[in-house]
Amino acid sequence: STAKLLRPVTPEFSLPASSDLEKIHSITAESRNTSANLAFLGDKSLLFSGSGNSFIMYGVEGRSWIAMGDPIGPNEETAELAWRFLEMCDRYNGWTVFYEAGTENLQLYSDLGLTFVKLGEEARVLLETFSLKGHKHKDMRHVLNKLDREGCSFEIMPPETVSVILPELKTVSDAWLEEKKTGEKGFSPGFFNDEYLKRFPAAVVKREGKIIAFTNIWTVAGKEELSIDLMRYLPDAPHGTMDYLFIRLILWGKQEGYKWFNLGMAPLSGLEDHALAPLWSRLGAFVFRHGEHFYNCQGLRQYKEKFDPEWQPKYVAYPCGLSLPRILTNIASLISRGPAGILTK
Repeated sequence: STAKLLRPVTPEFSLPASSDLEKIHSITAESRNTSANLAFLGDKSLLFSGSGNSFIMYGVEGRSWIAMGDPIGPNEETAELAWRFLEMCDRYNGWTVFYEAGTENLQLYSDLGLTFVKLGEEARVLLETFSLKGHKHKDMRHVLNKLDREGCSFEIMPPETVSVILPELKTVSDAWLEEKKTGEKGFSPGFFNDEYLKRFPAAVVKREGKIIAFTNIWTVAGKEELSIDLMRYLPDAPHGTMDYLFIRLILWGKQEGYKWFNLGMAPLSGLEDHALAPLWSRLGAFVFRHGEHFYNCQGLRQYKEKFDPEWQPKYVAYPCGLSLPRILTNIASLISRGPAGILTK
């Protein structure tokens, strides 16, 4: 019947096989954006370009087909891949969404028939000019001195050594989740997964030989950018441990010759006047990376401000005429779902 023909086809979603993850390894290695590493979580489907040199990572919630960030790969393939994603969404009667999109592709998304709204801003610290000198950063110097005196030390563990410390990292992670009374998130923030963590260096804080805090480190080609994903610490870790880990890692990045340290996204300043304010207050800060460390969205913004970052706008692009709150609620559902459906190896 005609009704049957018009009914949207239910797509078969497949999460990436290990061969897909190896395929994207060379693509992410050339990317200038650290968040390309989110593809290695294995919780998002992948759409490759015809050449196989670019991909879009995406998830589906309700009718929203949500690409995490912009297409990843050579610029000359971006438009072709974005159109392919739109055509795939249309085929299944889905809504095309790009979440945390950058400024550089807004014209392309407009050509696709999408509209966009500023979602937040990404904080990037220019490492060449970052310094702890002067009155403004006396609190940071105090944190380093205090934790050094309390027997804390900072160490970078290369990827090949991470498997050895995984049990210790798991202990820290589990205690942290329990203390925060939260479950794992997914999609845009990472979650604790052995195979994922073994791909990256880790930065750890030790006290009396025991790991009390850790983060996994994302890097990109040519030392353009350095960032982190998970950041977890024991509930009884000394006050200021998170600051200590951040500051030591930023100083390490500067010493190693990285250009930028990406602190991730934060909500817009003066969010209470923003059209999205009611939604953010309902969903909470968890939709932002590291948001769970703070009471509210503005606390996260203020924390990142103290590192003197340059703020770069991030957008959500979505079909004209659709309800933005509904799409944002789908995004939040995707994030809060966590690693559901991921096969642990």
